[in-house]
Amino acid sequence: MAPRIQLERAAWSWADTVKPEDVTEEHIEKAYRIRVPACKRVVCRRNCKGNPNCLVGIGEQGWLGEIDENSFHNIDDPNSEKRDKNKFVGLTNLGATCYVNTFLQVWFHNLELRETLYLCQNSRAEEHNMESDYEPQSICEHLQYLFALLQNSNRRYIDPSGLVKALGLDTGQQQDAQEFSKLFLSLLEDTLSKQKNPNLQNVIQQQFCGQSAYVTVCNQCGRSSLLPSRFYELELSIQGHKQLTECITEFLKEEKLEGDNRYFCENCHSKQNATRHIKLQTLPRTLNLQLMRFVFDRQTGHKKKLNSFISFPEVLDMGPFLEEKDEKCVYELNAVLIHRGISAYSGHYIAHVRDGRTKEWYKFNDEEIEKMEGKKLQLGIDDDIAEAKSQTRKPKCSKGYHCSRNAYMLVYKQQTEGDSNEKITEEVPAFLQKLVDRDNRKFEEWCIEMADMRKQSVDKGKAKHEEVKELYKLLPAEDGQPFEFVPLEWLKKWLDDSSLTKSIDNSKFLCSHGKLHLDKIGDIKRISAKAAEHLFKRYGGSPRLDRSSLCKECVVQQCRVLRLKNQLNKDYKEVSSLMKIPVKSNEGFWVGKASLRCWRQLALEQLEDSQKETHQPNGKTNGEGPEISALQDTDSKDQENEEMKTFNEDILCLHGGMSISVGEKKLISHDVWSRLKVYFPSAPEFAYNQDACQQCIMLEREGKENEALNRMMAIEQKTNLLNLFQDRNRPTLHKWPQDTDVLYIVSLFFVDEWKKFIRKPTKSSPVSSIGNNVLLCPHGGFMFTYESMVKGDAQHVVLLWPSEWDVINRLFLVDQPISIYRLSENIQNTTNVHYRTQPELCLDCREGLIFQQQRDLQEYTQATVYIMKESAPELNVSGSDAEDEREELKIEGESDPDFYQSGDGAKRQKLGEFVRSSTVMPISQKSGIRRSTRHRKLRGEKALIVSANQTLKELKIQIMHAFSVAPFDQNLSIDGRCLTDDSATLGSLGVIPECVIFLKADEPLTDYAAMDDVYQVCMPEEGFKGTGLLGH
Repeated sequence: MAPRIQLERAAWSWADTVKPEDVTEEHIEKAYRIRVPACKRVVCRRNCKGNPNCLVGIGEQGWLGEIDENSFHNIDDPNSEKRDKNKFVGLTNLGATCYVNTFLQVWFHNLELRETLYLCQNSRAEEHNMESDYEPQSICEHLQYLFALLQNSNRRYIDPSGLVKALGLDTGQQQDAQEFSKLFLSLLEDTLSKQKNPNLQNVIQQQFCGQSAYVTVCNQCGRSSLLPSRFYELELSIQGHKQLTECITEFLKEEKLEGDNRYFCENCHSKQNATRHIKLQTLPRTLNLQLMRFVFDRQTGHKKKLNSFISFPEVLDMGPFLEEKDEKCVYELNAVLIHRGISAYSGHYIAHVRDGRTKEWYKFNDEEIEKMEGKKLQLGIDDDIAEAKSQTRKPKCSKGYHCSRNAYMLVYKQQTEGDSNEKITEEVPAFLQKLVDRDNRKFEEWCIEMADMRKQSVDKGKAKHEEVKELYKLLPAEDGQPFEFVPLEWLKKWLDDSSLTKSIDNSKFLCSHGKLHLDKIGDIKRISAKAAEHLFKRYGGSPRLDRSSLCKECVVQQCRVLRLKNQLNKDYKEVSSLMKIPVKSNEGFWVGKASLRCWRQLALEQLEDSQKETHQPNGKTNGEGPEISALQDTDSKDQENEEMKTFNEDILCLHGGMSISVGEKKLISHDVWSRLKVYFPSAPEFAYNQDACQQCIMLEREGKENEALNRMMAIEQKTNLLNLFQDRNRPTLHKWPQDTDVLYIVSLFFVDEWKKFIRKPTKSSPVSSIGNNVLLCPHGGFMFTYESMVKGDAQHVVLLWPSEWDVINRLFLVDQPISIYRLSENIQNTTNVHYRTQPELCLDCREGLIFQQQRDLQEYTQATVYIMKESAPELNVSGSDAEDEREELKIEGESDPDFYQSGDGAKRQKLGEFVRSSTVMPISQKSGIRRSTRHRKLRGEKALIVSANQTLKELKIQIMHAFSVAPFDQNLSIDGRCLTDDSATLGSLGVIPECVIFLKADEPLTDYAAMDDVYQVCMPEEGFKGTGLLGH
């Protein structure tokens, strides 16, 4: 048994032997559990809500032992923001600017470029007033100040938002890193070319620019044509290659110009076959090799990433690739730029860079910088393994080589005799160092301020710690000593955080007598009067509950209820035994069967209603034993089915007499009734010889007569209108009957209601009138034309033969006859047929109806359309091939959730057996069976939820996820019309709810990584349009 139930039973164990008028102070203390032993911290693991003396598990654990100072505050240690000695400074990632950070770190470690930028004239910085923050303007000023901070800042990382904002970059969108590198160097070259110092104007060309030439040789005359060119990086294709040298060789290989691509030779004066290749004439000091990992995929129409391994050396000899083969040109690996991720449109960029001074390698990952052990490049498994589920193993690399599947750019530095870096003095100019020193002072002030805030929080926490430890020792109330009650939740909040602790509110724990409520003892704790005085003095609150707040009236009332419930339990067993004894037919009382099933529950409810003060929100009374709870649980099942208010009301009729229903009542003995009468003294009493209600008997007789009349009426109407009831031999408008010139019209609603009555005449009310006014406009005109009813409006009406109309007129009241006439005219031996309705058509209202219908079809939201993917036709398939295909279709149908199969096992017809139409099927057809206007999904179709204002491109994205067909491979059509304008809305394209759109795919796409790329670029890619990199 649960400890809480044990405590409840112990608190009221005396109630069976003590009368309510004999309750003493000792009984009151037991009921309020004053003398229940307090729990010990070692034995009790969590707070006992049933024990008001249990003060364990209320949040004291964190205060009683030694506490870590860091738990007293949420302020990071400012020392963690300081730059470590001999460490480089990181850059903050502003959202998706990791690609910018990697290049900034690579360019910062280019000592020649850094020295050059420091030499740039910057009058604004030189004349800046140190009392205000320095705000660079030009790109050169931003880069100059940023490099100075990276070099001498005391911060662990700095914020590049000034430069990013000046460039106009979107911090939330990841851009093409290789394109950013090209555009930024071009912008920097243009900026430096305007410097007055001639030594600075050509720095970018000296560092990064090489000379090449396109050489074209005519195969006919052998004439060689040379077109010189400059390059700042070599774009190397990696597809199909494993070595960097293979990529360079392919870059320089000959290309044949033949066919439509022939070369016009000025010597031959005609187009001739020729060869073309690239010659490298001179190479720059810093050689940037762009590995073309991000390529255009013709199949998807978007970029994708090649995740193949490429091996590259630490020392690269470019001599064999130069025009002058004997020229010595050796490069050392200086940086490797890495892209983590399998998609070209997402992922993360980091850089491995070698320090120009110490030759040590560092990994730059935004704010985090890690020094590599030793002086060797270590790409590491964390950087170099893509997230794809590829089983490709990393190939073994020779000594002096590295392999990567994520490297997208390699930076090589030309070897020179001696160390060229020794001649470089990249000291920060004095005017920039002043700005850096000012920033360092601000940073130190911030660190001191944060340290003071941490210290204040720690001191406050320690004081609270000591206070809680001392006060918690005073909380337990000793036996015989004064005590008070405080809420359990308040104690928990007090131990959680004293600064947020509110005043003590005991008002919700009071009974109707203004004292402590018995049922709230589990939500309140008994503490010593000394501790209570301290808490109320500091935090305030009311009312204060002490020993005088124990309510004797509540205890006496609860004792009375418990004694009655225990007696009820005994009486229930006796009644159950007496019910098994047969009752003589000439004695006893009539009782409702439902009342007998739930009499115990009704008695319990009456007891609880009479004692509302001791009624808990959950319906259980404090102190009741498990037996009483079990009684309530079993009887509640009966109460779910029958909502009983008073005993025996279930056989009480509307007139106050006994019900005529024999099956609802049972005859019980006088002994059983006498026991029940104790609990229900005001219950209706019906002796064994009392007659049932005469009025009810008379009404029952009349009801049976009415049912007989309804059956006779239904039989007569069904006989006279059998074809209408069975939908057989119905007239249709598209094939007008030859033997009549007039047909009559009634509303479909009338026919449906009439058929309900014919099928179940005893349960449905008979139909007495026909309301045709619903088919008319406010002016009394008919709302449909002959043509509209043929096309689909006939779903609202039912056509009648003249003979049926005569029967209708005789059996029902018709508010407005509606008919349609066929009129024939002979003009010059030609018979012209036209149709007229009575009442005649109201043109104005008809146009309004059409306009509203068209508007509804163009302004829908959350509507369903169906996509049917067209497959290759199954023509000329013979032999085993046809059998295999049929078997494959069968298996597919069994597992496809979109394949419809009716309840009797009959499968749906094939698509070819249906005629697709965007209009609604007429109600009356040749077969005489009304077709459903709702589209039923067929095998192979998929339902999509769309809106009228959605564009066709957005629909194609939905179709891509449903069918794995890229948008540019989708050919969509509806009713033979091709849907081609991706920017048009579905409403303007005539896509209406419940229509079927046919999908024809050019080629299936199985590259799901590429599919993800397509999804991410469903909006047009604008690149660096509108940014400072393009001169805006």
